[in-house]
Amino acid sequence: MLRIINAALANELFFAIAKHKLTVVEVDAVYTKPFTTTSIMIAPGQTTTVLMTANQVPDSTGMFAMAARPYLTSVFPSNNSTTISFLRYKNARNRRGKPPSNLSSLKLYNLPAMEDTAFATKFSGNIKSLASPKYPCDVPKTIDKRVITTISLNLQDCPAKKTCLGFRGKKFFASMNNQSFVRPSISILESYYKNLTTTSFSSDFPEKPPNAFDYTGGDPLSQNMNTEFGTKLIVVPYGTNLEIVLQDTSFLNLENHPIHVHGHNFFIVGSGFGNFNKAKDPKRYNLVDPPERNTVAVPSGGWAAIRIKADNPGVWFIHCHLEQHTSWGLAAGFIVQNGQEPSQRLLPPPQDLPSC
Repeated sequence: MLRIINAALANELFFAIAKHKLTVVEVDAVYTKPFTTTSIMIAPGQTTTVLMTANQVPDSTGMFAMAARPYLTSVFPSNNSTTISFLRYKNARNRRGKPPSNLSSLKLYNLPAMEDTAFATKFSGNIKSLASPKYPCDVPKTIDKRVITTISLNLQDCPAKKTCLGFRGKKFFASMNNQSFVRPSISILESYYKNLTTTSFSSDFPEKPPNAFDYTGGDPLSQNMNTEFGTKLIVVPYGTNLEIVLQDTSFLNLENHPIHVHGHNFFIVGSGFGNFNKAKDPKRYNLVDPPERNTVAVPSGGWAAIRIKADNPGVWFIHCHLEQHTSWGLAAGFIVQNGQEPSQRLLPPPQDLPSC
């Protein structure tokens, strides 16, 4: 059994072991229906557990390459290297085998090419919740609120009398629904818990894109890409069945974005390429055994719909797990309000909580 964790800051990764098949049995600490694959695709922040049978014939080194390389969907410069380790059977004939000296000639067999979107799509589509009596799939069948948000990289006009070193003399930013998240100087959680009056954040995050357009088509540089800056939050009552549709855009370039939600697991009930159609696409949702995760790889040039049972009161962060995008503002926050029962209310801070 191998538990694989993507701890990268900027790369979704393909992972494979030469000549071996992998049986996926768990993702993000949730059991899945087992399925066999030649390799996996794993986004930053995600975990995957696989079973592997050591039943292949080693070569003269007694070793098998165990490798990962980036899944590339960006037009920006990327580190195209492959990281390699080795698997060796204990009973291999050559117990003192060493890795080949010329790694450039190493055959990686079943490791997908860097731009193999077809494999990434097929792999993600194979992941299903176990949905057994012992491990049920408690996906919300109906929703109380749907938020549709665009995921965009933005070029901001350079301020007057300033020099900016970004593309076309502008500055790079990122946004959700044209809102570039600004982390306030005060604690949102503390302000919410103490019911403090503040202008540092607000509860009016837009629940749909401010302007409708062909999000995944057209010239990536033809749209007005200036974003707005602020700290606008999604606020929902305790127990809300919340659906968030994450829509990729072609601003700067189409790209696969791994979106992570703090404080809650969610169910990926649907995904596709192109623009989300709220009249048609929900009819094709999987509400039987969708994968339960905490990070979703939104398809490049497409969308993903996630459903959350908002039953963890507090203030939570939603962000792209490509760290540069988060620093550029590709993030949002949401507040789950207290419920009626003591177990449904935000716990008080511990007495020994250090002061900032």
